[in-house]
Amino acid sequence: MNTPIDISEESGVRYLHFGSDWIQGAMRLRKPDALELEYTREMMAGLLLRPAPWPARVLLIGLGAGSLAKFVHRQLPGASTTVVEIAPEVHGVARQYFRLPDEDERLRVVIGDGAAFVEQDDSQWDLIAVDGFDRNARAGALAGQDFYEACRRRLSADGLLAVNMFGELRGFKTQLQRLNKAFDGRVLALPPCPSGNVVAFATAGEVIEVDAALLEARAAALEAGTGLKLGNTLKRLRKSGLLGEGRLRL
Repeated sequence: MNTPIDISEESGVRYLHFGSDWIQGAMRLRKPDALELEYTREMMAGLLLRPAPWPARVLLIGLGAGSLAKFVHRQLPGASTTVVEIAPEVHGVARQYFRLPDEDERLRVVIGDGAAFVEQDDSQWDLIAVDGFDRNARAGALAGQDFYEACRRRLSADGLLAVNMFGELRGFKTQLQRLNKAFDGRVLALPPCPSGNVVAFATAGEVIEVDAALLEARAAALEAGTGLKLGNTLKRLRKSGLLGEGRLRL
C-alpha cells in the first residue's frame, strides 16, 4: 500500500494528512503526548465508564500520528498496547515526525490489515479502539458487519469497543446500524464533535451504569492525573439527554 502523506504545521500544531485536506492526526509540539484533537480525547472516554486500572490490554486499529498509542503508553502504565497499521510508511512518519516511542514490552506495532488481524488473532482485549481511514475518509472493511462481530468476539468480559466515525458522511447511519446489530443494541454514540466526528462505544458484557456525579469525579481525576480533558464531552452528554435519570447506561 502506498499512502500519500503530507505534514503541515500551524500555530504550534503539526498535522498529518493522507494526500487530502482531511486531518488524520495532530500533535501540539510543546505537548507531544497530549491528545490534541477532541475526537481522540473522546476515544478515551471509556475511562469514564470503567474504574481504574482498566484497561490492561489495548488494541488500536489505525496508527495515524500515534496520538492514542502515545497517550496510553505514557498515561496508563498498567496497560499493554498493540497497534495494527496497514501502511508501513505511516509507522515511519509517526516515529519521525510525531514522536511515537520505540516498541517495548508494553507497545507493539503490527503492520497489517486491521480487519484481518481481529478476525484471525484470538487474543482478548479490554479496549479496542478503531480509527482507520483512507485518504477519502473511508473506513472500508473497518466499518463492516463482519468486522464489528469479530470485535465483539475479541472483547474481554469487561471489554469495550470505541469507534471513530464521520457523522457528516454518507453511510454513517448504516455503519451505526451494523454496530448495533453486532452488539444487540448495546451501543452509545456520543453527540458529534464540532469536527463532525462521532465516537461510539459498544459492549457485550455486564450492563454499565455510571451516575453523573461519578462521571464528573472520574473526569476530574483523569484531567488531574493525565491531562485528559473530557469536560466538553460531558457538557454535550448533558445537553443530549443521554444522561437519563442522572446516569449513563450502556
